[in-house]
Amino acid sequence: MISKEQIASEYQLIQNEICAGLEMLDGKAKFSEELWEREGGGGGKTRVLENGNVLEKGGVNFSAVHGQLPVLLKQSFKVNDNRFFATGVSIVIHPNHPMVPIIHMNIRYFEMNENIRWFGGGIDVTPHYVFEEDARFFHQHLKAVCDDYNDQFYSKFKKWADDYFFIKHRNETRGIGGIFYDRLNPESAEISWEQIFEFSKAVGRSFIPIYSELVSRNRNKQYDDLNKQWQYQRRSRYVEFNLVYDAGTKFGLETNGRIESILMSLPPQANWAYNFQPAEGSEEERTVSLLQKGIDWV
Repeated sequence: MISKEQIASEYQLIQNEICAGLEMLDGKAKFSEELWEREGGGGGKTRVLENGNVLEKGGVNFSAVHGQLPVLLKQSFKVNDNRFFATGVSIVIHPNHPMVPIIHMNIRYFEMNENIRWFGGGIDVTPHYVFEEDARFFHQHLKAVCDDYNDQFYSKFKKWADDYFFIKHRNETRGIGGIFYDRLNPESAEISWEQIFEFSKAVGRSFIPIYSELVSRNRNKQYDDLNKQWQYQRRSRYVEFNLVYDAGTKFGLETNGRIESILMSLPPQANWAYNFQPAEGSEEERTVSLLQKGIDWV
């Protein structure tokens, strides 16, 4: 059986690989690193880059924390145990180019004892402008990753992402979705612990080929101030989701996590225009029309 130490070690390696890949992709920005310790147990590595050629702000965080589980989480998980261990890699990238999408990825492992343990994670894309060929590429790549482990994973996890990354008060999805899964164990996944761990790593290692392709397709497109203002408007929806609904943000805050690391997902600038309505027939209106659940991109 894989150990929590082995999982944490592999996740650190994936963090290193992704940071190197993003620096190569951008060609200018370099990550700064901050090591931190959590009061109560554990810590992590926060890596942030800013003001690159195309990557305006990005974070690639690793953490491995342990200690006493807060009462609210004990009630949420419906457990009586006090001790927990959690490790994972979390990524959010905000580009400076409105034609290049925001991307988020998370792989994680949670353990309380031999009987209460699971993997979670996912990857999703939030375009400022939805390009259907990019959406198809993204979802086809994810389906191929999922199909290597269970041919039911993609359809199940795609629906889960549609439902999870949904801004209820706006009645729109955060972007074009992706995959999302939680509490994955041999019973729910119908594969072994070792295979679930391999799947988790495969999701993590899908990040660089996916985002490199999406950036390369769009980084040289022309844009104007209207496109830039729309980008800031779409970023505001991202902020609303993360602060109101995101489970990872809530978990970090409720377990006394490091605030700067938790909120590194927020963009450097976002705008809230009062009652903004995109022009009829515009690309902005078309994008909004595609922010809905259940679109079959493959």
